[in-house]
Amino acid sequence: MNLAVREAVRAFKRAPMLSALSVTTIAFSLFAFGLFGLVALNLRSALADIEERVEIRGFVAEGTNPEATATAVGDISSFPEVASVLLISEVQALDRARRELGEFEDVFEAGILPASIEVRLKEGYRDPAHVREIARRLEVYDFIDDIRYGEEWVEKLHRLRTIASAVGISLGMTFALVAVIIIGSTIRMAVLARSREIRIMRLVGATNGFIRAPFLVEGFLKGLLGGVLALVLTRTTFEFVGQYVVQASYFNTGIAVLGVLGGALIGLVGSAVSVGRHLRRV
Repeated sequence: MNLAVREAVRAFKRAPMLSALSVTTIAFSLFAFGLFGLVALNLRSALADIEERVEIRGFVAEGTNPEATATAVGDISSFPEVASVLLISEVQALDRARRELGEFEDVFEAGILPASIEVRLKEGYRDPAHVREIARRLEVYDFIDDIRYGEEWVEKLHRLRTIASAVGISLGMTFALVAVIIIGSTIRMAVLARSREIRIMRLVGATNGFIRAPFLVEGFLKGLLGGVLALVLTRTTFEFVGQYVVQASYFNTGIAVLGVLGGALIGLVGSAVSVGRHLRRV
């Protein structure tokens, strides 16, 4: 193993330009994939923030017994899909309307706003089917005059999330495939540049494993360096966008480490495939 590492380092020194090209190609391939990942991450985060606002509001009939509404709130809170239930009294509803819609304060002078039960759902239960199901359960209470949850808005939001997920997976797989192809081709150039060396090693009786080892280590190191460089480029771009364009979220430490290790793995696999093909021809 030590010999393989030394040979890999020696290969870097023998062909610094080709090695730099390989590392740069890997870096920019992973950089493009990383930028797409950031866009997908922030789009998903934005949609999740919007989904948190999904709520079902049941308006309580005037003169309803407070004990009945309190019992209903307790029952609804026990639903497995429900995250929270809030009882808004008539006074609270009026105060909130005046606070949030101050420009229309004159409209609320009469002080006629119904009490309501506001229901928020847990993550994973904010799709149209679950929202409609909870709304249907609220209709059971005879003191509920009306139920509002923005059905059309909820359906559009769910449709947008579904489309975004499908497009994200498709583009992500495409970017990953292109990165693997480009990286594999780059490493193959390095292998072909040392084809004479491989033939000589074969002639003196070197085994395939002995020949392959330095190339695998070299591919791993190139992928690792490319992954680190891609991470630096991605972070730099993120900081620039955050400072001059818009604030966004960045990958957590685990995902960043996986990205670097992914580059190393791609380099390793690319070297293995390229060397394997060449060895079959020699």
